[in-house]
Amino acid sequence: MRSLMTCPLTAWAVFNRSRHCYGIVISISALVAVLPASAAAQFDLGHEPKRTAAIALVAERLSLRTLIDLALANNPELAAGAFERDAAAARAQGAEAARLPRVTVEGGYTAYGDDARLVAAHANGELGAFGSQILNADVVLRVPLYTGGRLVAELNAAQLLEAASSQRLSRSKSDLIFNVSSLYYAQLAQIRLIGALVASRDVLASQLQRVQALVNERKAAKVDALRTEVKLADVRQRLLREQNGLDILRRTLLNLLGEDTGERQIVLVDALQKPALDARPLAVLTQLALAQRADIQAAQTELDAQNARIAAARAGNAPTLNLLAAAGGRKLYGISQQPVGSDSQDTTYRIGLSFDMPLFDGGRTAARVAEESAKLAALQARFDKLRLQVRLEIETAYTALTSALERLASTEQLAALAAENLHIEQEKYALSRGTLFDVLDAQSALTEAQATHIRALADANTAAAQLSWASAENLL
Repeated sequence: MRSLMTCPLTAWAVFNRSRHCYGIVISISALVAVLPASAAAQFDLGHEPKRTAAIALVAERLSLRTLIDLALANNPELAAGAFERDAAAARAQGAEAARLPRVTVEGGYTAYGDDARLVAAHANGELGAFGSQILNADVVLRVPLYTGGRLVAELNAAQLLEAASSQRLSRSKSDLIFNVSSLYYAQLAQIRLIGALVASRDVLASQLQRVQALVNERKAAKVDALRTEVKLADVRQRLLREQNGLDILRRTLLNLLGEDTGERQIVLVDALQKPALDARPLAVLTQLALAQRADIQAAQTELDAQNARIAAARAGNAPTLNLLAAAGGRKLYGISQQPVGSDSQDTTYRIGLSFDMPLFDGGRTAARVAEESAKLAALQARFDKLRLQVRLEIETAYTALTSALERLASTEQLAALAAENLHIEQEKYALSRGTLFDVLDAQSALTEAQATHIRALADANTAAAQLSWASAENLL
């Protein structure tokens, strides 16, 4: 089963496998790429008190684990993968049934141009009934005794493909878990960013009131008030943009949960925390992924199944031997001769062996072997590509996590310095030793520093989830 998964927040997501499992989040990546990210709890938008109150009545408090459980239970793509696994299991049962005895009821009606004898003579001169039409019905038992290994190979291939289907379903579950996790982290980050913008809006609104009071007292120029209004308007429009981005993330997450309306309100109960850097070497993580990832295992299983298919194709040149047993009756119609003591119907029994040895099939068996061999080569090439892709995913996620943690440390310090700088500029302006322009510039710098820190925090959590996903470890 092909699944959906890529991270909507980081540039390294483009290196994710181009399986259709990644399609959902890629569709919104262009928008989210311009949206700063991080984590937090809930926030007050300030502009829509009625709407906020209505949401509070119906919103559900859900953790990441609860959302993952809902997605695993309700995601349509995952359900399709489960049905594909069931279909593979049914094919394996059919291949196993082909090796078992088969009992059928067979009958027929035959009209002859010349009268035929109902029962073959057992001795010279034996009388018998003759007629132009014979109706027969038999219970027939057929047992395959030898097929050159074809049935065994077909059963082996079917069972291996059933196992591969289960392995791909397992990997699809991992894809879905990562997709839900990345969207969850993105929403937490978006909420925290919106909270920062709300705080910035409130500070600018208070600043505007103070400046307006100074303008009224002729202690400040009117241009100072205009500059503050421009900054406030910019923060407000950015706040609306981020709110729209949050709504897109929420609706995308609901889509993964199998929701068709997108109107369900969810309150996220977790908070973004700084993830720890995996202490294991990159080579160890790579070997772990190559050994444990379900898609690698599925690809290897499919290679084994294809080898079994080649063996089944080669068995087309082998002889077959079957046991045949039947019991039934024959009824004579259109009777032309029926001596006294003879009967117009008869019960028959027979048992025997049937042998089939192909001598010439026009090259059909050779063509099938060539076809299955070419499929094996294609599967081997894709398997080699998958191994390379796994290495790339591990290296990309590991590098992204290392980089995000380094950025997190520096952006945290940057945000603290920006907050201190804003406090200084506000005091200078209050003492008439600074300009309003410096205050507004410091406020903008603080907002950007907070947004950058939030992005780094979200990227770090998503990269940690990506590394766990790539190395086939538990994402929770």
